[in-house]
Amino acid sequence: MAMAALARRKASSLLLSKNLCSSSDAFKYSLSLSSFSRGFASGSGDNAAAAIKKRGTLVGCIPSKALSPGVSGGNALRTTMKTETLIPGLVFNKGTPDFVCCAGSSLVHPRRGYSTDSGLPAHQEIGMPSLSPTMTEACCCTSTLFVGNIARWLKKEGDKVSPGEVLCEVETDKATVEMECMEEGYLAKIVRVDGEKEIKVGEVIAITVEDEEDIAKFKDYEPSKSGDAPAAKGPSDSAPPKEEKVEEPPIPPEPKATKATAASSAEDRLFASPLARKLAEDHKVPLSSIKGTGPDGRIVKADIEDYLASGEKAAPKVDTAAAASLDYTDIPNSQIRKITASRLLLSKQTIPHYYLTVDTRVDKLMELRSQLNSLQEASGGKKISINDLVIKAAALALRKVPQCNSSWTNDYIRQYNNVNINVAVQTDNGLFVPVIKDADKKGLSKISDDVKLLAQKARENSLKPEDYEGGTFTVSNLGGPFGIKQFCAIINPPQAGILAVGSAEKRVIPGSGSEQYQFASFLSATLSCDHRVIDGAIGAEWLKAFKGYIENPESMLL
Repeated sequence: MAMAALARRKASSLLLSKNLCSSSDAFKYSLSLSSFSRGFASGSGDNAAAAIKKRGTLVGCIPSKALSPGVSGGNALRTTMKTETLIPGLVFNKGTPDFVCCAGSSLVHPRRGYSTDSGLPAHQEIGMPSLSPTMTEACCCTSTLFVGNIARWLKKEGDKVSPGEVLCEVETDKATVEMECMEEGYLAKIVRVDGEKEIKVGEVIAITVEDEEDIAKFKDYEPSKSGDAPAAKGPSDSAPPKEEKVEEPPIPPEPKATKATAASSAEDRLFASPLARKLAEDHKVPLSSIKGTGPDGRIVKADIEDYLASGEKAAPKVDTAAAASLDYTDIPNSQIRKITASRLLLSKQTIPHYYLTVDTRVDKLMELRSQLNSLQEASGGKKISINDLVIKAAALALRKVPQCNSSWTNDYIRQYNNVNINVAVQTDNGLFVPVIKDADKKGLSKISDDVKLLAQKARENSLKPEDYEGGTFTVSNLGGPFGIKQFCAIINPPQAGILAVGSAEKRVIPGSGSEQYQFASFLSATLSCDHRVIDGAIGAEWLKAFKGYIENPESMLL
């Protein structure tokens, strides 16, 4: 115990020396908890401190009392996992200043607690994991909240669990992701059942124990809540009690004025993050009309976005009598629907869109497709679609005009070396945009296979983060599936362009003679551009390159 306390003190001094919560360094360091644990297990404080010094410090740390006070200390915390895996939500509650790590990646939040007051045996509190960078309303370091939903549990209470086994399925804003078990044990208690929604990241969803006989002891277990931490007694103990009881002579006018002034000051003072204030100012949104969902009622970015998405700023008043006579059904918004609405609204309001449309003749393209599909059938492969050829042509055009393969920041334009094409897929669960990585380097057969696989995963709601992250450009096709002739798409931020593809139609065009004519098939394609990144001439140059590949498809095979 003495060695563990020494290790914690050394660890604390190292953590503080790194200035964990500074804006520039907060996310530069990571902690290898297995190395840290080995230092404790061996009884060497120097080993533990050296492990931290060698591997870096915690990621994005904040005082743990603000988030999760429910784990009692007394014994060294023990965690078994790969050295490169971070565990946000791990709480140190004794001996050293309290910190909680809250890295925003695909991480689980286990907390190993040895209870000394409640009489419960050693157990592990499994927290809601962060499985998507946009599964949020934002990280605790930016005063917002990560949330997720429990789709279903694949294990039931009392089941034995082993590392790598799937405990449950978590619904994020983009997909349903499997949450795996990290340690061997028994599932003693399911705190959050199937279908529960908007669970904050780190919030306890289940309890595991090492011994099967301990399962029954958690039948009526209730996890500690973030707001249940006992109030600190330091300030009240240090304040002299006599001074608190001193009563001032009553003067009728002045106390009333003081109370009124204090109340007015409290009402006028609104707490909001700097980003939320800027967003509200840009859209002329009065902060007084918004209820904050951040810590202590703080207004955060997501609150402003929700306000803008709901249309409250210009919502007309509905006549109550007329509304009562309408027959309607309220359909709850899914997490992906909320995120899609928020991102598209933000895109349309903050990105200066402009549109360029071109008609491309696709007779040669369709002839080439027919020839390739004959070869595919002979070899047992899957058919290549027009959309597969469009994706390939768009990728090659981006390689030829790399300015369109970029994104905007306030300080610079980031131009990507990888050409990753997001493909819009409509499903019953909402709109998904899985990504085809390095589409410019892949053959048509590989692109076709990837599109079909990702589209199927999107319809099954089983996309993983790596299936839709990292796109640099988007293609949306409403022509083939729906017969839409032409449309303009909304840019998918932070990208700078999106191509809207319409259907092919036959037209009559002049022939070589004065009274001759012929039929030809044309496809309409519209490029939506971010004018901050893509100037009109650059957008036109990209469309020219795209049209060249479509009308001379053999060049895509070179």
